[in-house]
Amino acid sequence: MGIFQDAFTRFGRVVMSYAGDTVFLHAACSAAANVILADREIDEEEIETALSDLGNNPILQKSYSVLKLEQELHEAIARAKSRAGRLENLRLVQAIAPRALEQRQDVFLIAADVADQGGISELEHKVLDEVAEALGVEKTVLLGV
Repeated sequence: MGIFQDAFTRFGRVVMSYAGDTVFLHAACSAAANVILADREIDEEEIETALSDLGNNPILQKSYSVLKLEQELHEAIARAKSRAGRLENLRLVQAIAPRALEQRQDVFLIAADVADQGGISELEHKVLDEVAEALGVEKTVLLGV
């Protein structure tokens, strides 16, 4: 049964990469946006890191142009400017909680890469804790702490 489940999972991933996985896109952009605005300042280096990581993700790179990724990230950043928007972003992150561990880890690691620009601050650690909880992943394991 493991071989069939693995094949089915891989097939599903390929189909989603061509069809466009908007739930995954929203989760990844929302996690990155909450980290970008953790200190209430928008850092261009963090945005560039987020766009690079989003563009390099195999689920997203085949389905979305750089322009679309940038548009979705900026919409998530706009939401993250308010408490209600940050909560909405967390809900969008949590929407992929039932998915495969690999996908949840990918979203967390995108957010962690954004946070790691210049070192992860205390505020960014707090946001990463929230993202890890929403995704059901182990922050300390993924950060190697």
